[in-house]
Amino acid sequence: MTVKVKICCVESNDEARLAIAAGADVLGLVGNMPSGPGVISDQDIKEIASKVSPPVSTFTLTSESTAEGIKTHIDFTKTTAVQIVSHIDPLESKKLSEILGDKVRVQVIHVEDETALDLIDVYSDYVDYFLLDSGRPNAAVAELGGTGRTHNWEISREFVKVSPVPVFLAGGLNAENVRDAISYVQPYGVDLCSSVRTNGKLDRNKLQSFMRAAVQKENK
Repeated sequence: MTVKVKICCVESNDEARLAIAAGADVLGLVGNMPSGPGVISDQDIKEIASKVSPPVSTFTLTSESTAEGIKTHIDFTKTTAVQIVSHIDPLESKKLSEILGDKVRVQVIHVEDETALDLIDVYSDYVDYFLLDSGRPNAAVAELGGTGRTHNWEISREFVKVSPVPVFLAGGLNAENVRDAISYVQPYGVDLCSSVRTNGKLDRNKLQSFMRAAVQKENK
């Protein structure tokens, strides 16, 4: 299976077109966050998503932590999936699965230590995908993505082995390390933001270098 590539922090229609032309399978559109790059308005998310056609998917990244708040967010932006960036109450995750119908749900797990593995059973019945990232949700100012840091891939590798749902890998991925990441962790998909940007803007050359590296790995 060819690994899926999610380009996150897309900020405009031009960036969306650039990412799609490079071969992106998924675009990440970042809603209001306590920190991190790529935040755009919900209206901009809706506008960008409205111009993206299958098979490319669009994810709204939401920091909402209640089922109703998440539903309200995704109902407005109308992306194909919602990416929940914090470790929400499991009861809210269960409720969300009941009220969102067939809308795709992606639960982020921030891999700080081995306790990340404990969250598989907490959420797996209620989500379609996991996404492993390197945030620090309990920091003084919560970090919920876009850190540019890698985490312990040994934990991520074990997570992928055990998880009953597909897993995206995020956190510090770039053209130099994505080959090793795919080979070692064996994720369903990879997700990146900062490593393909220059001065905050999506960089065509960096993006193409990353895509070549990811595809090269798959073709070996």
